[in-house]
Amino acid sequence: MTRRTTTLALATSLFVAGCATLVPPVPEARPSVPAEWPLPAETASAATGDVAAPSPVTADIGWRDFFADPRLDEVVALALDNNRDLRVAMLNVERARSMYRVQRADRLPSVGGTVEMARTGGDDRDVSESYSAEVGIAGFELDLFGRVRNLSEAALEQFLATEEAQRSAQLALIAEVANAWLTLGADRELLAIANETLASHQASFDLNTRRHELGAISGLDLSQLRTRLETARADAARYQGRVAQDINALTLLAGAPIDPALLPERFTPQVSGLAPLPAGLPSEVLLRRPDVLAAEHLLLSANANIGAARAAFFPSITLTAGIGSASSELSGLFDSGTIGWSFMPKLNLPIFQGGRLRAGLGVASADRDIALARYEQAIQAGFREVADALALSRSLADQRTAQEALLDAATRTHELSQARYDAGLDSHLVLLDAQRTLYAAQQAVVATRLAEQANRVTLYKALGGGWTEGP
Repeated sequence: MTRRTTTLALATSLFVAGCATLVPPVPEARPSVPAEWPLPAETASAATGDVAAPSPVTADIGWRDFFADPRLDEVVALALDNNRDLRVAMLNVERARSMYRVQRADRLPSVGGTVEMARTGGDDRDVSESYSAEVGIAGFELDLFGRVRNLSEAALEQFLATEEAQRSAQLALIAEVANAWLTLGADRELLAIANETLASHQASFDLNTRRHELGAISGLDLSQLRTRLETARADAARYQGRVAQDINALTLLAGAPIDPALLPERFTPQVSGLAPLPAGLPSEVLLRRPDVLAAEHLLLSANANIGAARAAFFPSITLTAGIGSASSELSGLFDSGTIGWSFMPKLNLPIFQGGRLRAGLGVASADRDIALARYEQAIQAGFREVADALALSRSLADQRTAQEALLDAATRTHELSQARYDAGLDSHLVLLDAQRTLYAAQQAVVATRLAEQANRVTLYKALGGGWTEGP
């Protein structure tokens, strides 16, 4: 065979290798979810309860646009720079990228060079030396049926899935930081309420202690006042501990010490800017969620592995070739007459493998079916998260309105009870009941506002928002 014929045959083989593939069509996912979410009749703003204009796609809203408090923006930015879990996720992306490059390198011939010196001798033999230098390729597989390319595509999809997993980790981190920041603000609000209640009860106890000494009130009334005072003192201590725990949790999420000026002193009712969802919003926006995209890439990777498993049933050709020089003297290594070459194609025929190849194809097919089920499961789980958050958005807004009305009524009741007690028209038990009702109403309002804001953060995350930064 002439050199020109050999070159033409090699080029034809490489062209065929670039065209053949045994990858099956990707099966259609059937998650069985409604085409639209069960949106409530009206979605309200967390602060005012008014209906706002339809928002753009939530996944396109940057987290700096979503959070209204610039202090929270700074804490989120600090966490994105220093959180160790997110750093591990980013390093996993770098590892997956390198693994893909390693697999992709098999699609190209590996060219290497060797320089060798051999010195031999023995009892009855003279010492001899030989030198050689060679450049060539070893074990390059002609990808006739797409096995190598399919493995490379599977590695690429694994890398893309890892990238989406890193995005999902970022979304989860942003939501965790926001919820921890909100919880800290709520606990500080509850601590302030407990301290104010404690100070009021302390002043009332001190005043009534003197009244008891003068015989104006009974020992039972004073004991009841003491019970109320110590309850308020215990609540203040409990919330003080919760505030310290909240700061520690937020510091761990941020991965670095946080400037106290960036922490909320009281609870802020409006920290998120997610507008109500437009009517008829399709559930296909779930396909932009990072966890759903990661599951899709894993499905494509598993499907590509089926093509590689199928290609293993067919013959494979590997090429080993080289050109070099050999001489008994180093100075004459590249002289005329020392050049030599070799070309060794190898054909591998899988005649009998004991069922190994069929079993490998079965494993690849099962992995593809598992990946398909997980992809459908990711869509279903995302749909439920959004549906749950939407269901709570209206009910929490109504609950907050009712709790605020209850607080107004409890405040008015306490004022009237205090006035009637001071005028001697009501007993001390009536005043105590009004004070307990007011204290519970104040706590309930804070808890409801926290739940509403946390639900808005959850909805933002469930719709795939939080990946872009925005302005």
